[in-house]
Amino acid sequence: MPHEYVANLHMHTPYSDGEWYHTEIAEAALKAGLDIICVTDHNVWVDGPERYYGSGDRRVLVLVGEEIHDAARQPQRNHLLAYNAQRELAEHASDPQALIQAVNAAGGLSFLAHPFDSNVPLFNYEEISWVDWQVQGFTGLEIWNYMSSWAALLTSRQATVQYAFKPELGIIAPRPEVLAKWDELLTAGQRVVAIGNADAHGTEFARWGLRRVLFPYEFLFRQINTHVLTPTELVGELAQDRALVTDALRNGSCFVGYDGIGSTRGFRFTCHYERASQGIGATVENRAGVTLQVVTPAPCTIRLIHNGQEIAAWHNTTGATHILSARVTGPVRVEAWRPYLGQTRGWIFSNPIYLV
Repeated sequence: MPHEYVANLHMHTPYSDGEWYHTEIAEAALKAGLDIICVTDHNVWVDGPERYYGSGDRRVLVLVGEEIHDAARQPQRNHLLAYNAQRELAEHASDPQALIQAVNAAGGLSFLAHPFDSNVPLFNYEEISWVDWQVQGFTGLEIWNYMSSWAALLTSRQATVQYAFKPELGIIAPRPEVLAKWDELLTAGQRVVAIGNADAHGTEFARWGLRRVLFPYEFLFRQINTHVLTPTELVGELAQDRALVTDALRNGSCFVGYDGIGSTRGFRFTCHYERASQGIGATVENRAGVTLQVVTPAPCTIRLIHNGQEIAAWHNTTGATHILSARVTGPVRVEAWRPYLGQTRGWIFSNPIYLV
């Protein structure tokens, strides 16, 4: 059985445009119940803060990555999250393909950050989507970025005030464009790992007589997270545990959970065949049909997606199976949806199991 750890892998400190340093952020992560965080300041890799914070049974593993982009490019585009490179790579920012290759050469992982973003004219904010889709060799996509989803709601002064105080009214699911792009890449034969994050800055907003932090780190750490599944337990040793987490992310042994509407701990998606079974991220030879099992921590609606198309849907209470009797090949992933505040919302988005 895999070991599950809740991670958030996109946030900022005063080394770039955030408000809190690593120790304060680690305390917020502990209060929110996270197991792992990765700090990703803009165009600076901060050497030194990687370690476990906390004590006893409640500790959080703090890793350091980087959000790299070409600061000279106008308009801004192509932000890349680099994990586990263990060195500064912003010198490659002007060439996205060279940057991805440099991350790979360093043994790191590269994820395209908030690949579909929105303009917010009310605040003179220009979107920072990914546009150079010809690149190859990246690890995956940040399919759900909480702050990017929230910014898309700010279409008027009234909407801004409403969603500043009650963001849960507007956060529904990943953008349809990013899910479509993810499925397009998967169907074309690429292994593309999905993650979801906060993009926390802790910035205070002051306008129209309103003064509010949008949003506190602890709040954001309770919303969109990446649940990492490792084959062995983390033991509290930095290098060993960092390698376990990195390998799990590289292999796609993880899922995105909207924990803000209900904890997603305990979700599992497995493939059973010939007296064996494997989980999310695995490659399975489908010789004559397989059984797919989905276990959810609460009732929800399950959508089974194969090569970008829904092939089954059902109401899941705890655990249910779906039998693929034919020799189906290609990526198969799971979406879980559940009602919250009168609206059906995306709750869990698994990485695929790859049938060959």
